[in-house]
Amino acid sequence: MLSTDSSLLMFMALFALYSPLAALSAYLPVVGRFSRSDQLRLAIGLFINVSVFALAAVWIGEPLLGLLGVTTAALSVTGGIALLYAGIPMMQGIDEKAGASEPVEHAPAPTLDDRQEDWRSVLFTPITFPLTVGGTSFGLIVAFAASADQVVEDAYLSIAGIAYAAVTGITVYAAGELNRHVSHKARAALSRVAGILLTAIAVSLVANGGTRLVVETLESLGKM
Repeated sequence: MLSTDSSLLMFMALFALYSPLAALSAYLPVVGRFSRSDQLRLAIGLFINVSVFALAAVWIGEPLLGLLGVTTAALSVTGGIALLYAGIPMMQGIDEKAGASEPVEHAPAPTLDDRQEDWRSVLFTPITFPLTVGGTSFGLIVAFAASADQVVEDAYLSIAGIAYAAVTGITVYAAGELNRHVSHKARAALSRVAGILLTAIAVSLVANGGTRLVVETLESLGKM
């Protein structure tokens, strides 16, 4: 397979797995509370994080997982648990009720450091992991890299990974822009819908990852 064909297939697979429209609704309640400048920082930060993630998966992913003794199934389960932690409160409207119970006029004005801490606090979890990348996407990139025979093929795969990172960054920023054009009631409804979506994704990750963990454990026991 030509290098360009392999990299294009990897990008298309990552794009389909990521599903920007689904990710947009998942990002909306998370990024909506930040200012436009902080949303831009989130988008840039996500682009950097996903680029590093993709490049690491291409160049050192396979030996790294072997060295650490970590499987993509374990990463999927971990991501599912983290997503459950974020999705269930949104599905139940807990965040919405907590925000309504505190008068806005009595809230202390955030400092610059507070705002930076806020957006940084969600950049890695849940924005980067597991909403954007996880064990499945890492395993997919590692699989493409493992089939590459030449350095030039890894280079093309790296370009595809960076292009995928750009898509994720644009999607996060688009979620922030969309949030400014919807009403409070619409944001609350979308937050609950997103919570249901996140919880469903989390259950799927835990179930699929857990199943693969059991299969891998049985296979390892069978080899003993």
